[in-house]
Amino acid sequence: MKWYFLNTGSDSGQYNMDFDLQLTKNNKGDEAFFRLYRWNPSCISLGFNQDFSTVDLDKASRNNIDVVKRPTGGKAILHAEELTYSVVYPLSENISLRNFYCEINKALKEGLILYDKKLFAIELESVQPDLRNFYKESVSEICFSVSAKSEINFSGKKLVGSAQRKIGNTVLQHGSILCGEYHRKIIGYLNLSGEEYSNAKTKMMNNTIELEKILTEKTDYDKLSNCLVKGFEKFFSINFLNLDKEIFYLSV
Repeated sequence: MKWYFLNTGSDSGQYNMDFDLQLTKNNKGDEAFFRLYRWNPSCISLGFNQDFSTVDLDKASRNNIDVVKRPTGGKAILHAEELTYSVVYPLSENISLRNFYCEINKALKEGLILYDKKLFAIELESVQPDLRNFYKESVSEICFSVSAKSEINFSGKKLVGSAQRKIGNTVLQHGSILCGEYHRKIIGYLNLSGEEYSNAKTKMMNNTIELEKILTEKTDYDKLSNCLVKGFEKFFSINFLNLDKEIFYLSV
């Protein structure tokens, strides 16, 4: 298996989602990809099964915030002060999607600990919430309102949110590593009543945390990216082949 690393920098929401999707659809079966990227402009992404009516599209447009759907499931995220990862991997009969989800989060954990030893305290969620009932609540429209099993927490609060989808014989998993607090503004862009807004704000305060909150310093995105690469190489015992974005350009 050849493992490739790409850091594609900052691009629009549609470009980022199309890039992940094309990496997945064009996979040759003997290659895996680890990609890091950011968003410019800031973007609200919705899960594959969410409706655009969830978002106040006029307000988002006025504030120069993209709105896009992800090819994966999950709920709404405001991508701004974060580093986003994606992993594309060909499936075989001996790979469990659930186990793969867990393994990727363990590799992310290795990288985060390399970034700062204070993050040694991060842990993987051990319990799967009752999502069937949770999704009946309006606050469930927000991805970071609850942690799924194997997602990365710090002090019981969600630090990294991920989503996964099998497409053909390949799995795509991508997710957000929260760095700053801007993602919390998602509440103001959702079509929520006054009570729903209040409940969502409380959930976000109680259930999420960011690197800058934990470490009390601004994020060094270059250092974080390098540490995540080293963490993946260490955990999976691999050496990445680097791909340049311009050489590996996908028409999206």
